[in-house]
Amino acid sequence: MKQLFTIALIGLTTWSFGQVDVDILVDTLNIPATSIPASIATTGRNVSIFTSKDIEALPVTSIDEMLKYIPGIEVQSRNGFGAQADISMRGSTYTQVLILIDGMRLNDPLTAHFNSNIPVGISEIERVEVLRGPAASMYGPDAVGGVIHIITKTFASNHKKGKNTDANIEMDFGQDNLRRANLGFSHNRDRIKIGASVLVNQSTGQEIAAQTFVNGSDTTSLGGYNNYFDVRTATLSFSAPISDKWQLSLRSALDWRDFSARYFYTGSVFDKSTETTGHLWMQGQAVRVGSKSSTVISAAYKYNEDEFIYSPDFSSTNNHQTQLANFQVNHLVSVNGNLDIKTGVQADYRTIVSNDRGDHEDLHLGIYGIAVYRPMSNLQLVGSLRGDYDENYNVEFVPQVNATYQPSKQLSIRAAAGRSIRAADYTERYVSFNLENLTPGRNLGNPDLLAESSWSEEIGLDWKPIPEWRLSGTAFFRQGTNLIDYVSTNENNIVYNQNLRDSADYFLATNIADVSTKGFELESWYSRTMNNDLYVGWGIGYTYLNTTNEEGVVSAYLSNHARHLVNTNLLVTMNEITFSLNGLYKARAGRIANGINAELTENYMVWNMKVDWKITPNFSAHVTALNVFNEQYADILGAKMPNRWLMGGIRWNL
Repeated sequence: MKQLFTIALIGLTTWSFGQVDVDILVDTLNIPATSIPASIATTGRNVSIFTSKDIEALPVTSIDEMLKYIPGIEVQSRNGFGAQADISMRGSTYTQVLILIDGMRLNDPLTAHFNSNIPVGISEIERVEVLRGPAASMYGPDAVGGVIHIITKTFASNHKKGKNTDANIEMDFGQDNLRRANLGFSHNRDRIKIGASVLVNQSTGQEIAAQTFVNGSDTTSLGGYNNYFDVRTATLSFSAPISDKWQLSLRSALDWRDFSARYFYTGSVFDKSTETTGHLWMQGQAVRVGSKSSTVISAAYKYNEDEFIYSPDFSSTNNHQTQLANFQVNHLVSVNGNLDIKTGVQADYRTIVSNDRGDHEDLHLGIYGIAVYRPMSNLQLVGSLRGDYDENYNVEFVPQVNATYQPSKQLSIRAAAGRSIRAADYTERYVSFNLENLTPGRNLGNPDLLAESSWSEEIGLDWKPIPEWRLSGTAFFRQGTNLIDYVSTNENNIVYNQNLRDSADYFLATNIADVSTKGFELESWYSRTMNNDLYVGWGIGYTYLNTTNEEGVVSAYLSNHARHLVNTNLLVTMNEITFSLNGLYKARAGRIANGINAELTENYMVWNMKVDWKITPNFSAHVTALNVFNEQYADILGAKMPNRWLMGGIRWNL
């Protein structure tokens, strides 16, 4: 059935190529992929953009679900509806992707498992920009596999004249006591903007059947459980002029999550984990735009609390409080029509108070410069250099060069090479340090970790055979040194073994000497309005990846990515009916956890579907089916993903 469905999809989209009209999601927006606004075709990088309208139309319930179906991104979810997910790009670990909100880094100092806890409601998003490949020289550490930049309506620079007020109420109800709300409000009047959003995903969860396994002649039952979740996000933002040339924007957001975390992090029979996280995000930005220059002063503060209960059967609660304060100043000057120069400084301060990891604090400073040079009308060169100081690795320098050559309006040839770095987070450095008599098989931190360092190269092209259709191909290579991962290590070989059992094995955070990744991306982006009543948009991408290390070390995350990945989205609007579909195929190394009778299959395919009927110009009803064919699968060994999930709801645009 799934194979027939795939053939039908290909047939439908092939038919749509025969029609003509409009070009969207191809090269229509100015983006800061080089940290200096430019069209996609001239950045020298592989970039994709999804607008708010695209996100609202797709069968997704959270931002990380939306990212899962963008070509080149692999999202390893532990549950549905945005409870928790790890984001990977180009074979990176989940720690090596940088998340930005209106230019400010969101990456969590406790653990990158929280990087997808994005404190922005879907209704507040203007667009999402995806930059594949390294960008550490422009945006700082962690930008190894790529950058995901979320730009909100209030902070976006498109200050429209006149007055415009929008509000939406979207409500969904579904199986397993699912309750979902997506509320948004925005008001624009000349240069004054007000925005607010609320996103709620709640369910008692699907029942996971009792698991049993046989050990010799003994049969043990692990018992069943529900993968419940309660995810809530609320934001309030404001933007207004403070002078003729300066614009001030402010945001405050709360994000709270309570969910079953059983087997999220371990494969132990004792694991009955639950987790509650909550964080406060505050952000401010002052922008001055002149005739040939602009200045942006930004500050952000993040406070996060996390309570992790490993099992109610014994005392095992971990409590963490982390803070991240970030400040940066950027100045852009257009020297002439052929040369733009941007300089900037950044400072961030991180702290943690934890009964598991201890109390620590760190300071990071960065300074950078970027030059965009256009020696000819069809050639653009970008060079950048950044210097970073961090109390973990002292001083590191990070260069990058990009080049774009356009022999015609239909064809762009691009290349890039650069270095990237990443320091260990508090979990990698100190996890389990304060736990007494640590049970074997648990993760253990290493405070002596060195910073990761990688060199990356890529070459690609973008071709538009017709205005409505863009084809892209990119080959990329990455050579990593001192990459951090958890490696099975005997207690006798661990320096910090004060709380370990004699001769037991643990997963120790370790610098793996040399890791190489190579692969390629193929993408097709198409959109066309046939007439006033019919629109078709389709994107599909294939990614091939291969990661190796010379030592042959078996680690937890470095090669835990798909070898073959296909992501696709289809959107068809006919009269008052909108049909949207996204799909994902993943092939990876299979794994088995005998202790909990769990399996990570070698491949899986998942399809989601949504049908929306516009009853009046401002009111519509929709039906959504997630995991249409009821695929039994997991992204993380032991953390089973939801079965087929049906829901229905309404949307009212005021």
